[in-house]
Amino acid sequence: MTPKQIDAFCGKLPAATRTVQWEGVIVFKVGGKMFCLIAPEEHSVGRISFKSAPEHYDALSRSPGFRPAPYLARAKWVSVDDPKALSDREMKAYIKRAHAVIAAALPKKKQAELGL
Repeated sequence: MTPKQIDAFCGKLPAATRTVQWEGVIVFKVGGKMFCLIAPEEHSVGRISFKSAPEHYDALSRSPGFRPAPYLARAKWVSVDDPKALSDREMKAYIKRAHAVIAAALPKKKQAELGL
């Protein structure tokens, strides 16, 4: 997927919001909590970064094409410098999982407000 396609996909996820922060980084959030970042080329955070399920972080961060996300690895985030390294299906699955992990961590009241 291209960054533009990832941007469009993230925007269609339930209760997702889009902002631009940190020198042009596109940030997607659910309930005010980040789940995916799309950075300009050569930005220090990595091209595409997203929240990993905590139980998958160690294996995923060492997988080919992935690396611990700068500044966010302590929160179990990974980066993909070349989004074309993954199939469209794989990228969508990782991003959907990131969204789900963040949404599930929101307070029940906030989840209800957002229709999640």
